[in-house]
Amino acid sequence: MKTLFLQAPSFDGFDGGAGSRYQARREIRSFWYPTWLAQAAAMAPSGKLIDAPPHGLSLSHIIEQIHEFDAVICHTSTPSFQADVATLEALKEVKSGLIAGLIGAKAAVDPEGCLKASPAIDFVAREEFDLTVKELTEGVDWRAILGLSYRKANGEIVHNENRPILEDMDQLPFVTPIYKRDLDISKYFIGYLKHPYLSFYTGRGCKSRCTFCLWPQTVGGHRYRTRSVGNVIEEIRWAKANFPEAKEIFFDDDTFTDNPARAEDIARELGKLNIVWSCNAKANVPRKTLEVLKDNGLRLLLVGYETGNQQILYNIKKGMRIDVAKRFTKDCRELGITIHGTFILGLPGETRETIEETIRFAQEINPHTIQVSLAAPYPGTYLYDQARREGWLKESDAQLVDRNGVQLAPLSYPNLSHTEIFNSVEEFYRRFYLRLPKIAAIVAEMATSPTVMKRRLREGAEFFQFMRERRRATS
Repeated sequence: MKTLFLQAPSFDGFDGGAGSRYQARREIRSFWYPTWLAQAAAMAPSGKLIDAPPHGLSLSHIIEQIHEFDAVICHTSTPSFQADVATLEALKEVKSGLIAGLIGAKAAVDPEGCLKASPAIDFVAREEFDLTVKELTEGVDWRAILGLSYRKANGEIVHNENRPILEDMDQLPFVTPIYKRDLDISKYFIGYLKHPYLSFYTGRGCKSRCTFCLWPQTVGGHRYRTRSVGNVIEEIRWAKANFPEAKEIFFDDDTFTDNPARAEDIARELGKLNIVWSCNAKANVPRKTLEVLKDNGLRLLLVGYETGNQQILYNIKKGMRIDVAKRFTKDCRELGITIHGTFILGLPGETRETIEETIRFAQEINPHTIQVSLAAPYPGTYLYDQARREGWLKESDAQLVDRNGVQLAPLSYPNLSHTEIFNSVEEFYRRFYLRLPKIAAIVAEMATSPTVMKRRLREGAEFFQFMRERRRATS
């Protein structure tokens, strides 16, 4: 089947490709690559990938092309689900005989609910869906495809046996050729990464057990399964040759540094290629590993600190200690490694006092930039089940984003309301960035080049506009 792989139009600026990070509009307009969807598209050479949100494509644009295809596979998420279903319904009205299905964490967690949501949904590819999609597009009998849920002609819903997790990650084709064929990389930008950038995975799964993190609990699993070093470097060589405009490579593995020896091996090869690169990391990477990474092109680490309160770290099973995080951050600063730190407000155990503690912690360790999110209990996570069990998440409060795609604060506690948690995000940003040393650092960075100045001014305008929208949402 000739198949369209689709990230459907949704909320304006909605980052549906955010993978294990939360799907929502960002304070600064940002888009991650739809790597999981691109990986599925790479399994079907006769297919095409359309990532509508960053490219500003409307439903009418997709309708114009749908007659070229026999099937459409849409990546969906809890926040975008209703819009994704409506898109598939519209496409099937236009193209008779079109087969439509869903992939993604939402589909993996609730295949029955997805199929019952609309007769337009013919199938769901569950779990780690690459090979399931491959067999489906090759015309394999649906009854024989592992990991597939589907609706029979009589309306009966069938769930085939689970597909075993993929062990040999080198079996997967590269995703960067799909980027080259179907995407405009200038449309993808993240405030703390150089532009344009490229990102993809060198492995899947995360051994950490963070109760809130979506993809390890629903699709990727808790074992870090990796591509060989040679396989990764081969794709880097291809990307370097085919994207000469790319200024940075980002490794989007949940925690690239979970295997320090492998990270060092990859870094040494990247150093030979003179590649500027960044990656996700836990705040516990040994200094000697950081030295190797820095000496071989590492520019930035994306670090999930989450909170400055040790008990909350225990509550969410982060497996981190505050003193270790402080030492790690000090090591990075001394070595010249930039840090973008992420924090989450409203996690179990949160109080007014712990919010204050986290803000002070962020000011003390002083990463270059930060992102502050709200605790999001996604179905399929431990946090979701815990919140429903403990009464922190009422049915009426289960919405994760508002009608504009802005993240909400669905959790509340006996002594901490939704509104207090929601408002604390802006307070956090204000107290972190509106300090004289931080303002001076931003101005100094802007003075380095007209391009940086233009970008930072644009991002600043977007940020303050976003915060005004948040305030209106609660007024």
